[in-house]
Amino acid sequence: MKKYIVGVDVGGTKIATGITDRKGVLKNKVILPTLAKEGVKVSIQQVYSSIETVIRESKINKKDILGIGIGAPGPLDPARGIVINPPNLNGWKNVPLVDMVKKKFKKPVKLENDANAAGMAEVLWGAAVGYKHVLYVTISTGVGNAIIIDGKIYHGKNGMAGEGGHITINHDDADGKCICGNVGCVEALASGPSTVRRFLKKNVPGKHFPKKPKSAITMIDLEYAARAGDKAAQKIISEQSKLIGIWLGGMISILDPEIIVIGGGVSNMKGIFFKNIRETIPKHSINLYAKKTKVVRAKLRGDVGILGAASIMM
Repeated sequence: MKKYIVGVDVGGTKIATGITDRKGVLKNKVILPTLAKEGVKVSIQQVYSSIETVIRESKINKKDILGIGIGAPGPLDPARGIVINPPNLNGWKNVPLVDMVKKKFKKPVKLENDANAAGMAEVLWGAAVGYKHVLYVTISTGVGNAIIIDGKIYHGKNGMAGEGGHITINHDDADGKCICGNVGCVEALASGPSTVRRFLKKNVPGKHFPKKPKSAITMIDLEYAARAGDKAAQKIISEQSKLIGIWLGGMISILDPEIIVIGGGVSNMKGIFFKNIRETIPKHSINLYAKKTKVVRAKLRGDVGILGAASIMM
């Protein structure tokens, strides 16, 4: 008889919840709005509703559910199951989410940082299958990562390791003010929105961009323009990929991973993006094997949040 896991991906705008088997095959999923602006009580109820709905719609006997994994934005404490104070979840301050969900559904529950969870899913079912020492990187609205050592997530002393997006790569860049309060973080310089912002500061969108306000231009528009031949768009994406390569060179110096898996929306870019990253890394790492470290695109795409949450119950 098959056994199943519920995976809950809690985000600032939506909650994606699904049921998978132990091979990471997604049976069903539901997506509900987080309603974060309405406060923590409403958002928690949305979490409950998403779990109840996916179980009901999947027509699975609750006895066959092994547990519930939850991926959420940090900072959080995975050991105690507490969401500490994520900036995009209004009122979520020291929320004992694991205990609350466990009490509600009478099932084992685990909580993990969403980037860590996505990284573990790639190890179990994605691009890093067969590897034990893995650096997973997500590049989209922000820049995050998961550190997998000997097949296990490295949490550090306080459960808050892996905030690599807030490593400084250019401390005197006036345009690099980060939401964390630091200056020159890789997130502030090379995330999707940061790259678009730097492009618009120096350039006027040309004929290859859609006709819409500058404030509505996204990384998708930037990549499309670059592929269509826009030189300025090509230049800024080249700069972005080199900044990421500089950062990853340092990460290799510290961690010496077998493989780096890059996920998130920005990882969908083609052409020079990955080529530049691979060429830049060895120039900025003392590791003699940096050039041979595999850098690959994540395999698990739109459902990685759900699969990541489910993976932590494995």
